[in-house]
Amino acid sequence: MSWSFRETPFLIAGPCVVESDDVMNRTAEALAALAVRLGIPVCFKASFDKANRARLQGARGPGLDEGLRALEGVRALTGLPLLTDVHEAGQCAPVAEVVDVLQVPAFLCRQTDLLVAAGRTGRPVNVKKGQWMAPEAMLGALEKVRESGSADVAVTERGSFFGYGDLVVDMRSFRRMAEATGAPVIYDATHSVQQPGQGAGGTSGGQREFIPPLLLAAAAAGADGFFLETHPDPAHALSDAATQWPLARLHDLLAPALDVWARARDVVRA
Repeated sequence: MSWSFRETPFLIAGPCVVESDDVMNRTAEALAALAVRLGIPVCFKASFDKANRARLQGARGPGLDEGLRALEGVRALTGLPLLTDVHEAGQCAPVAEVVDVLQVPAFLCRQTDLLVAAGRTGRPVNVKKGQWMAPEAMLGALEKVRESGSADVAVTERGSFFGYGDLVVDMRSFRRMAEATGAPVIYDATHSVQQPGQGAGGTSGGQREFIPPLLLAAAAAGADGFFLETHPDPAHALSDAATQWPLARLHDLLAPALDVWARARDVVRA
């Protein structure tokens, strides 16, 4: 199954990092059913490596080879398109042989070699906006990807640093980035409520309770798609446990957001 950011609205969702077959399969099957129920494209997301852990002991994932095998298992089970992060230029080609969408993490959104390598695969590429970047400044990152060969690109808003250990989402960012880049703009509802370094043992904390109002606001403000990390048991997730959304409650979160998106669309883009 192929993927395009041009069919909106859409959902990118899955656990933060590749976990056990049970977690991966339960999540993927629920997301496949949700795609049918809501009538929107859904892309399964999980990272084979989380290279920016706060501490050396942080859970990083199974690595490239095992992670790609796990993602192939998700496709075989559900047929869902796949997205995963790339952190180094050398990862892009082998990842592109398996997944439908490459994602450049926010902390790496200015890394030219990585952006060029992702673009050269010809796959759709999602570039997350750095937490320190102005919306208009993301045009340069997307140009690097486009000029290297990928015509289907998107940019993701995931909040900006607000002092130390907190993030804030400027709802003007969706329209500003869309106008500046000419690309679909995605709202990352789970990472934007993180509190970096505020969790136990120096991990990221977060305020999950603010995901619903911010998601509704982003739907009204002009987001083209939504990114949500979700897990059958967030408290025991290997990564981002404080902000992953409970899988059983995902439909009830998304249904009203899609209604707001549809009602606001003509007004926002006018």
